[in-house]
Amino acid sequence: QLQLVESGGDLVQPGGSLRLSCTASTFTLDYYAIGWFRQAPGKKREGVLCISSTGSITNYADSVKGRFSISRDNAKNTVYLQMNSLKPEDTAIYYCAADRICYSDYDYPMDYWGKGTLVTVSS
Repeated sequence: QLQLVESGGDLVQPGGSLRLSCTASTFTLDYYAIGWFRQAPGKKREGVLCISSTGSITNYADSVKGRFSISRDNAKNTVYLQMNSLKPEDTAIYYCAADRICYSDYDYPMDYWGKGTLVTVSS
């Protein structure tokens, strides 16, 4: 079973930064597209960013453009979500997911999901 683990969530003040990590202990991420998604309390899950196995990036959320970035380090078997200039509305549980490709529609469910990491942006 393919297991993803997110880490890096924390409480941060508005304007601050966090870097989330997505890793897997039982398989290599090299050949998978990895997406980051988030779900705020009482809201529907939304896509944030996705990176293909070749490094192509799909941006799902206009609200994070210029503030969030995604990258992968295959040597560390890790995909990162760098979040800068955080706003209270970025508060959510952040999930990473894996599949063969990044789908153009983030509502199309990716095959494998982590359990999430909580990001809280508050003063």
